[in-house]
Amino acid sequence: MAKQRFGQHFLINQAVARREVTYAQITPDDVVLEIGPGKGALTQLLAQHASSVLAIEIDAHLIAALQPTLPSNVTLIPGDAVTIDFSSLPRFTKVVSNLPFQISSPITFKLLSTSFSRAVLIYQKDFAERLVAHPGSKQYSRLTVGVAYKAHCRILEEVPRTCFSPVPKVDCCIVELILRDTPLFVVHNEAFFFRLTAELFSHRRKKIRSVLKGYVSSYDQLPYLDQRVEQLTPQQIGELCNLIAPSP
Repeated sequence: MAKQRFGQHFLINQAVARREVTYAQITPDDVVLEIGPGKGALTQLLAQHASSVLAIEIDAHLIAALQPTLPSNVTLIPGDAVTIDFSSLPRFTKVVSNLPFQISSPITFKLLSTSFSRAVLIYQKDFAERLVAHPGSKQYSRLTVGVAYKAHCRILEEVPRTCFSPVPKVDCCIVELILRDTPLFVVHNEAFFFRLTAELFSHRRKKIRSVLKGYVSSYDQLPYLDQRVEQLTPQQIGELCNLIAPSP
């Protein structure tokens, strides 16, 4: 039985699972990370194509049920993917997951700090739309900016909510993330960039001048002061951050 506190909605449509594996272009050399294997439907398919699969599962009952059924090239890792140190895992080349909805944002940012080549992930539709939103749109957010900075992102297809059990309240999307060889733009202090971007979007209806009051003593030569953050491109937000960032 799915547990609400873990945000569990199990994929029951095997055709969707097969397409995820196809989108990921998995080869026999790949080590694949899966977060939330659930009942193992996707895990089994991944194991047929990859060198090995690292499957992180938080639910002790699912771990007990899964362990005897998994192929020898699957390593089941008990724990919370949000807190597990990914650098302590064997190096993975790809990520394929039906992510628990409630951890979509922290896991996405956590993955962007690793070195995978391609990720194919199922998200709630509204979250997926935020990933690929354009400046000026309602969906444009700090998530859009942070992901664009590190990765190429696109929605591959929509997945009806009826493909899951229990049925979620919204439809979903399969999303592809491919890490950029180099970030989209240069930032001098990455931690500050992410922090200020979050601050700007938490006051998205205010003019940037108002939001920066706690960050600068002088506005001389700063651009975009009379605009709102939702009007700026990711590159312009990076430019603004560089002008006021402290040394890392």
